[in-house]
Amino acid sequence: MLDPVLLRTFVAVIDEGGFGRAASRLNLTQSAISGHLRRLESQLGADLMQRTTRSMTLTADGKKLLVYARAILALGRDALVEVGRHKASGQIRLGIAEDFAQSTLLNRLNQFRLSHPSLDIEVTVGIPGTLLGQLQEGALDIVLGSHCESARIGRLMWQEPLLWACSPHIPWPPSSSKALPLAFFPEPCPYRQVALAELARVGMASKIAMVCSSFESMRCAVRSGFAIAPMTQSQMTPDLAVADESMGLPPLPAVRFSLFTADAAQSPLLETLVESIGDIRPVSASQSDAHVIAIE
Repeated sequence: MLDPVLLRTFVAVIDEGGFGRAASRLNLTQSAISGHLRRLESQLGADLMQRTTRSMTLTADGKKLLVYARAILALGRDALVEVGRHKASGQIRLGIAEDFAQSTLLNRLNQFRLSHPSLDIEVTVGIPGTLLGQLQEGALDIVLGSHCESARIGRLMWQEPLLWACSPHIPWPPSSSKALPLAFFPEPCPYRQVALAELARVGMASKIAMVCSSFESMRCAVRSGFAIAPMTQSQMTPDLAVADESMGLPPLPAVRFSLFTADAAQSPLLETLVESIGDIRPVSASQSDAHVIAIE
């Protein structure tokens, strides 16, 4: 019989993209992670991964096992939740970036709430940096948000390019004698930090022309030509253009969309909720496969 602990380790290594991140997620050492995988391969009599110093890929047997491992772990969580359905009470506090504030996510949360009538789900929509701070302080249990760099390790859901959005109707580039007008969200905004850093690196003068409270206000600022702004591929709309390196702007790093959980908030119920929302994608990204890399 396969040990669920070993299966959980195997799935974590795949989901996190490596031994180090899996070790942090499971609060284990990397040597323990390696030991778990060796034991699993020994039980099965098959190699599950092909590993080099720079890459890790699943073998054919590893791909087969991953499907079964996810199903076995999900059944275990479902059994725990179902048996304790009427005992499940309390509150789950979920923080989401505006990218995730959509009907798909809210429908799933509502289904989960209906299945657990004694459980209260509270959702806060905000800036990822602020939400992660609240997670660290214990004010939130789960955060869904984007980041370019983060000291906190989360479950990577997908990644996509960060682009310079500009108006297609305003001559570009602007006069070199003027500072580049920018639109950002308030601090702490990860796009703001990397955009200013990259502009400073290439010596391009800039100024913050508008601080926005929503994507719509930012799109208006860009669409009118009042400012340019860093946006992800999924945030772009047909009435916006992309200013690239040929126009003198430095490239920006990829954006990672991740799911973060509080260290002290682990429970079968919480894990089940995480699994049920772990494949959420922004609406525009799900409608176009251009530039968006899904993490399976």
